[in-house]
Amino acid sequence: MSKIFELKGITKKYKNGSTQTTAVDDVSYSLDEGESLAIEGPSGSGKSTLLHILGALDKPTKGTVIISGKDITNFNDAKLSKFRNQTIGFVFQFFNLQDYLNVEENIMIPLLLNGSKPKIALKRAKELLESVGLSHRLGYFPKQLSGGEMQRVAIARSLANNPKILLADEPTANLDKESAKKVLDLFEEIQKKHVSVIIVTHDPSVSSRFKNILKMRDGKIQ
Repeated sequence: MSKIFELKGITKKYKNGSTQTTAVDDVSYSLDEGESLAIEGPSGSGKSTLLHILGALDKPTKGTVIISGKDITNFNDAKLSKFRNQTIGFVFQFFNLQDYLNVEENIMIPLLLNGSKPKIALKRAKELLESVGLSHRLGYFPKQLSGGEMQRVAIARSLANNPKILLADEPTANLDKESAKKVLDLFEEIQKKHVSVIIVTHDPSVSSRFKNILKMRDGKIQ
C-alpha cells in the first residue's frame, strides 16, 4: 500500500534572539493511504508544529517531508500553496470561518481559489453541507450556529477540493461532549471514503477513536 506521508528525520528549531528552541526533534514516521492517525501530547510537546509541517504550512529545519508521493521539502511558497489547496484539507480548533460570509460562501472559498466557477462551487457547497448534516442551515451565518455546527461547516469546507489528507488541530477542544462525538463520527465516515484523517489532540479519549496513535513529548515520539 502507498504511503500518504513519510517524515524522515524531521527537526524544527525556532530562534528568539540568542535563544534556540527545538519544537520537533528528529521525528521519523509514515502512514498508509486511507489510514487515520491521532498525534497526542501535552501542550508544548511539538504535536501542532509537526501537523503544520505535514500540512505544508511550515518547513522543517532538517529532514525530508514526502506527502502523497511528492517530496515537498524544497518546494517554494507558490508551489506549496498550490499543493496544499489541491491535496490537503484543514480543520482548526477555532473554526476559522469568515463571519461576513454565510455557510455556503465559506465552503466555496477553496473551490473559487482553485478556479471553480461560482455556480459549480455553490452546487458543491450545498452537497457538502448535506453530507455533514447541515442542509437546513443554508444561508445562515457563523454567528447563528452552535460551536459543533461551525466545526461541521469547517469540515465541509476542508473537503471542498476532495483532499487526499485531512488535518485537524484540536478540532474538539471547544466543543461539548455531544458535539465532539458528532465531529469524531464524521471523521470516521470521511476516513471510510479513503481520505487519511490526521488529528492533533491532548485528550486520550479522542485519540482512542483512531487506529494509529503517535504520542509526543518534548518534541520526540514516545
